[in-house]
This record gives sequence, structure tokens and C-alpha cells, in this order.
Amino acid sequence: MHSSSHTVRDFRLRSGVCLPEATTAYRAGGRLNADGSNAVLILHGYTTGPDMLEAGSNVAEGSWSGIVGPGQAIDTEHHFVVCPNMLGSCYGSTGPASIDPATGRAYAIDFPDITVEDMVALQRALLESLGVRRLALVAGPSYGGFQALQWAVSHADLVERVVAAVSAPYCPPGSVASAPLLERLAAEPAWNGGHPAPGAMLDWLTRLRADTLRRYGVDAELAPRFPDPQAREAELTRLAGQWAQGFDAVSLVTLARAAERFDLRSRLNEIRAPLLMVLSRTDAVFSPALAREFAPLLDAAGVPWSYLELDSEKGHVASGADAHLWAPALREFMATDPARWVPWGLHRGVGA
Repeated sequence: MHSSSHTVRDFRLRSGVCLPEATTAYRAGGRLNADGSNAVLILHGYTTGPDMLEAGSNVAEGSWSGIVGPGQAIDTEHHFVVCPNMLGSCYGSTGPASIDPATGRAYAIDFPDITVEDMVALQRALLESLGVRRLALVAGPSYGGFQALQWAVSHADLVERVVAAVSAPYCPPGSVASAPLLERLAAEPAWNGGHPAPGAMLDWLTRLRADTLRRYGVDAELAPRFPDPQAREAELTRLAGQWAQGFDAVSLVTLARAAERFDLRSRLNEIRAPLLMVLSRTDAVFSPALAREFAPLLDAAGVPWSYLELDSEKGHVASGADAHLWAPALREFMATDPARWVPWGLHRGVGA
């Protein structure tokens, strides 16, 4: 995988606000074929970035190194894989930590409101610059699943297959909430009215991340390597601190606001590509109960969709941490002509 970036000048958001510069940092691997049709777009979660493709990476939604790479279900020997850092994040793409050309200072809390549609629009500009004309697959976990589903709606003519893992076609209540988050941040002196100094929020972010990792089920993932509870807690705190050193607190708010507005329920009939929805039995964030909610909506919209429920103890990280549970189904999905894929909807049973 190599890292690079692409910048769009005068990028207009759906709100009408124009960003003078909108940069997308990304990683790519494999080789694009002559007609630009073998590309795969992998999209990351709320608080992570393109390092989700690296083995051993500190990724709250679980590293996808077990399903993306040479010889894997998403095979970089046959596909050109692109993983962009989404707009509003802080791993090289334009977001609150970026410099506002108008002021010469970081946007911080003054960064304009964005939507998942804005993220997808900027990703499309990146892919066009790389010569991509078709997407063999768009996939991602959690917030990455939001983006993948938005791609299936906004660019149905470009997308051949879609995977949304530990995700849903709308933002479920309780998964993210910007108002309580902002209230907690505002109570911290280091927040400085939404303009925190670099590194000032480190302790707060570390505590937040530790709580998030527990909620996501990382304790179960760490247990085999750290059977002693104290050692496991120490490792969890280490992972939380490592993440806190690289993440921008204001991005948490910007991305939460965009997630809250994500809702494709009225546009599901625009999806044309076969869709694989993957949830985890123990996920406290995107519970399998959601499948019973969105199943009739997808069916009524005529979406050619299939459901997998992972029998995993690893909660929200299961799509990466227990990738072996669904890698065979994903491999079959990739190997089958989309026109010949036979969707089964909700009723195939538990497991891959």
C-alpha cells in the first residue's frame, strides 16, 4: 500500500459553503486495469483512518487486514484498492484541524457542517483523478458502511457490489450523539470554546477512547492475549492513549453531526447493486435487532440484499477481528457476476 493525497479547489458542500481546498489523504494498493473497472473502495469508521488495512493497527472497528490484501477475499493481486480518509477526519484529509486559508488558523469548531454525501462527492473526485471508471466493490464497517451505502444511492451507475458491515442504512438512535458530546467537551477547560490547543485534550480523549473500546467489545478481542484482567486493562489504556495522540477532538463533533443526518430510508429504491449486510451477534452499537428493522425496508425497495450475522463474541470489532467468519462469503460475493448473484435477504441463518 502506498500513501498519497488529492486536493480539489473550491469544493462546494451541499450546504452551499465552499471550501477553498478539500484534500483527501488515501492509501492504495494493487494496479488499476486498462479500462478502470477493477477498483475497490474501502471506507473506514468514525474514529479511524486508512490504517484499518494494516495488520495490528489500533482500529476501533477492527482491522480489515484479514480480508484485504494479496490472496485475501478482496485481493490486491486482482483489484486496485483505494482507502481514503473521509472529509472531516484528521488523518491527512481536510477537517477541523486543517488551516483555514481565510484566517491562517485551524478551522476548529468553525469548520462548516458536512454530510455523508459531501464525503462521497469528494471521494468520487479522488477516484476520477486516479482513472477509476467502475467500482467492483464499495465496502466499509460502521461509519464506513454509511459511506458505502451512500455510494450505492448517489452513484448507482458506478457501483457493482456493496458491503456494509456492523452498520445500517440510517444512523440508529444511541450510536452517536453530537449534543451530549459537545456538552461534555464544553465542560473541559482545555476545550477553549472549540479551539483547543494541540495536545490539550489528550487526557480527555484517552478516557473517551477507553470507554469506546469497552463498548465496542475490544475486551473480548484482547482476552486471549491478555488473560489477566489487570494486564488487559493496561493494554486497553495503552491503545486508548495511542489513539488520543493522533485524533482531533473537534473532528468527533463534525463527524457526529454528519452521522446524525445520515438516513437513506427514503432512497433505498435507488440501490441497484447487490448488497451484503453484515452484523455481529454481540454488537452493542449496531445490534442484530436492527436487521429486523431494515429488512422490510430493503425488501419493499426491491434491493437485492443478503444478510450475514457473525456468531462472534467481539462485538463491534467482529467484521475485522473475526474476519474468518465471513471471508468465504465475501470471496464468493466478489467472484460472482453481480447479475448472477442470488440474494437471500434476511433468511439464511447465522454465520457465513
